[in-house]
Amino acid sequence: MPFTWPNLLTLTRIALIPVFVVVFFMPYGWAPPVTCLIFALAGFTDWLDGYLARRFNESSPFGRFLDPVADKLMVMAALVLLLAANPHMWLAMAVIIIIGREFTIAALREWMAEVGASRHVAVSYLGKVKTTVQMLAIGFMLFQYPLGPVPVYAIGVVLMFAAAGLTLWSMVLYL
Repeated sequence: MPFTWPNLLTLTRIALIPVFVVVFFMPYGWAPPVTCLIFALAGFTDWLDGYLARRFNESSPFGRFLDPVADKLMVMAALVLLLAANPHMWLAMAVIIIIGREFTIAALREWMAEVGASRHVAVSYLGKVKTTVQMLAIGFMLFQYPLGPVPVYAIGVVLMFAAAGLTLWSMVLYL
């Protein structure tokens, strides 16, 4: 593995997952905002490692493999924690849709690479929109607290259902 800044940032994102889980379960009022902050920091390191890899031509096969794995691990950890905190049937459906899509698309990409058609499963604009809505939903739900009259958690739930819908739509388009 080449020790580049982008790869180190990706490894840092993976190392943040246990910290994220521990803080999520802490019984203090500051835990939800700090959990949200850790999730946002992980998102920032995702953006930064991609920027640095392109800017300084430090892209590597290992980094191209590990970066999406790190992203999926953090998102799946967040989704499982949110579901554990609020085991509601509709939230469970949204979480299953989102996690199921990730496995399906990963398998599709692997299969397409085997048959030499990996360019046919490139990231789409809809996938980027889905990811943005999903990340906002997770962040709002992790934060939990209202900001004045703004019901942050409720907005996060609505965004989560929108993300699940976009997830299904993008998966159908991929398939």
